[in-house]
Amino acid sequence: MPEQLPQWLRTLATRATEVDGQPPFSDQTWVELRDGRRELLATAEDAAAAVRPGTPGELELVVHPDARGRGIGGALLERVLGEHPDVLAWAHGDHPASRALAARTGFEPIRELLQLRRDIADHEPAANALDGFTSFRPGSDDADWLALNAAAFASHPEQGSLTQVDLDERMSEPWFDAGDFLLLRDADGLAAFVWMKVEDDIGEFYVVGVDPSRQGGGLGRRLVEAGLARLVSRGIRTASLYVDADNTAAVRLYRGYGFGDHTIDVQYRREVR
Repeated sequence: MPEQLPQWLRTLATRATEVDGQPPFSDQTWVELRDGRRELLATAEDAAAAVRPGTPGELELVVHPDARGRGIGGALLERVLGEHPDVLAWAHGDHPASRALAARTGFEPIRELLQLRRDIADHEPAANALDGFTSFRPGSDDADWLALNAAAFASHPEQGSLTQVDLDERMSEPWFDAGDFLLLRDADGLAAFVWMKVEDDIGEFYVVGVDPSRQGGGLGRRLVEAGLARLVSRGIRTASLYVDADNTAAVRLYRGYGFGDHTIDVQYRREVR
């Protein structure tokens, strides 16, 4: 049974997001904190670290904005490393304090995740942008989507390993709308999908995937057009997405649609002797 997380943790994350402009924990981290795959370490209610054990493990850490500059984050990180010496650490937003803490503790950047955004208030979708797409049907499309997602992201360290539990957790979130989860099928089955996440006035291209056997046929552009059309139909004014900086083809595609730099997430790792 999923664990009930303490309210102070949500409050801490919300306050950090307000100040930093970036959430300290990913959606998957919240899922894993609830089902026990991640461990929560905390310093009173001023700081928290979410750690997934493993070799390497994975870490996200947040300090309350009012408690920063007192060494609390460094002390908590030292505690984490004492219990989990081999971890990958995410710094969401690439803030100077995160870079300084990483340098002091021997972490080196190994991966950059770009957040791109564009204003879509004046975007006029093509009349046929949504032709052929159907909305996700919870309970009916789950298995097909999980199989395609695993194939499309086979080499991706996070997305490719999603399970039914992970999907169910996301579908239980307040932001989930099956109408924002668009599937594209052809004669051979599920070919591609674009899943949008709408919160407040921002619509995120949450996950975009194409069957590897169907790549190179222009489906990527169809998915972007469909996602933008869906957001415009909902009156959303800003579109966002995350993409690995070294995924040059995807970055080129999104920049071609007018998406520009917003923030950067950096993943760090340190050598463990």
